[in-house]
Amino acid sequence: MESLARGGTRWKRFAVVMVPSVAATAAIGVALSQGALAASFSVSGQQFKVTADKLDGQGFVQYGAVDTNKSGQKPVAVVGMNSAKISNLCQSVVVPVPVFGDVSMKLTAGGSGSPRVEAKKLYIDADDLHTNATFNKIDIGVSADKTTKGPGPHNGDKYLKDSFAQQAESVAFEDVKQRAWATTAGTFKLSGLHMAVKKGKHECY
Repeated sequence: MESLARGGTRWKRFAVVMVPSVAATAAIGVALSQGALAASFSVSGQQFKVTADKLDGQGFVQYGAVDTNKSGQKPVAVVGMNSAKISNLCQSVVVPVPVFGDVSMKLTAGGSGSPRVEAKKLYIDADDLHTNATFNKIDIGVSADKTTKGPGPHNGDKYLKDSFAQQAESVAFEDVKQRAWATTAGTFKLSGLHMAVKKGKHECY
């Protein structure tokens, strides 16, 4: 779960090299699970998939924006939350590697028996979302730069001036299926974190 212009882990490079440091990966996983690191996920020129059984967010805002990568500009709907608690999170990306074939990276956390995933200052840049949503004290049609209930536009976001935006004091999403270009969080605590890299296509949905 990074704006494509914000920098961060390049999974395409990771997949092509295919020799990640096991010790370094374990250290990063432990730090994320303990909430010790800010988190930023993106894929150069690719979308990735996210699912969750439930997401409870406080301080919600949504607005139109444009992400930029090597393939050009992509219109997205940015969802921002001051804080979020997520149950049974899954995030996956499939990277085609020349000659070798498809390589999948799947990350799961907050599953059965684990505490929920917790995030602060969470932003998701998506172009497709399926969920059952409940909003509390929602305002529709506000200006993106004048929202007060959520975290407001992320630094560096190319939000669409005078475009549609909405905000709410809280939101509950159930049965989430989402296709995204980027996700960032001030902190991301991933209880029960598991990351797997496999040949072939192994997606969340």
